Amino acid sequence: MSKRFACLAFVAVLLTGSVYAQDLTGDWQGTLKAGIDLRLIIRISMQADGGWQAMLSSIDQNPDWAAGIPADTVALDGAEIKLKIAALRGTYEGKVSADGNSIKGTWSQGIPLPLELLRATKETAWRDPSPHTARFITVDKDVQLEVLDWGGAGQPIVFLAGLGNTAHVFDQFAPKLTDQYHVYGITRRGFGASSSPATGYSADRLGDDVLAVIDALKLARPVLAGHSIAGQEMSSIGSRHPEKVAGLVYLDAAYRYAFYDASQPSQPRAAAPAPTPPGTPPVVTAIRDGMQKYTRVQSPSLAIYAVPKDLGPGFIGDAAARAAAEASDTAITEAQARAFMAAVSSGRIVRLARANHYVFGSNEADVLKEMRDFISALKK
Repeated sequence: MSKRFACLAFVAVLLTGSVYAQDLTGDWQGTLKAGIDLRLIIRISMQADGGWQAMLSSIDQNPDWAAGIPADTVALDGAEIKLKIAALRGTYEGKVSADGNSIKGTWSQGIPLPLELLRATKETAWRDPSPHTARFITVDKDVQLEVLDWGGAGQPIVFLAGLGNTAHVFDQFAPKLTDQYHVYGITRRGFGASSSPATGYSADRLGDDVLAVIDALKLARPVLAGHSIAGQEMSSIGSRHPEKVAGLVYLDAAYRYAFYDASQPSQPRAAAPAPTPPGTPPVVTAIRDGMQKYTRVQSPSLAIYAVPKDLGPGFIGDAAARAAAEASDTAITEAQARAFMAAVSSGRIVRLARANHYVFGSNEADVLKEMRDFISALKK
């Protein structure tokens, strides 16, 4: 089964003054009938500075319930509301009901479609179906992280999400490991329900956040399993505090933000997030600016690479261009994999052909097997 997971990030938007502004805070949900039924959640919240932010989640298309696509503008004129989401080339225009509990309007994304939104209540809110509990753990002054617990018994595993995702991106995958392990997930600062401080986004600080959660939960040498940019947090811990963890699993995450190969200083960061475009949320820029150069990882490591990588249907170019892009990505990834393996104290490289970047979704069975084999071989 192959799934595409959107890499989503928060961005602040302004909501112009209105007597309705305060009433709009919260989750609004509705079903868009676009050939298939798509459940949408629009979350509107107030920022500390009095501004507003809005986020759209299409929960039938993205398994990460806590992530969303940011609105670029939200305008309110009396009871009339309008949202623009440039990433989707979409807009929503509607009218808030007199009682403030519904919005009747139109979603336009090429074709206008009716969409009624209802204010979500404790009783009516759509629930994340994954079998986890959630709690918040303080890791720094005024910083709390959302921590998911899928249960299970045995060796603890802690999942770390990629850039723009939350721990909920593992909602479908993590429960499949609870028969042998006790499985957790952490949403890093700046995303989802975790705190969003103005500072604290260097790789080592983010690694310290993970260590603080491990200490708070009193986990004895867990296995860390991180996707994409989480590779830098794992390498931070594996290079500075290898005694804190039993092993590291890099889920298409062992690229240059996780291991710096000095012999290839001009090598692009294969599979790293794309170059920062204008309007990128400050938290994403802060994480990019906080990248560090790790040259040795002292913890046992399993690095799973998607190579040759499935570039997906969104690739722009003809067959020849696609082949050239795949060849280039494969060469860069292979060089990185060899360098990484030479630098880790004990490790294994796995290549999954035609997997996409979210290897735990596109190649679930393969990743589950490799993780189980790796963890069972670790020294207890």
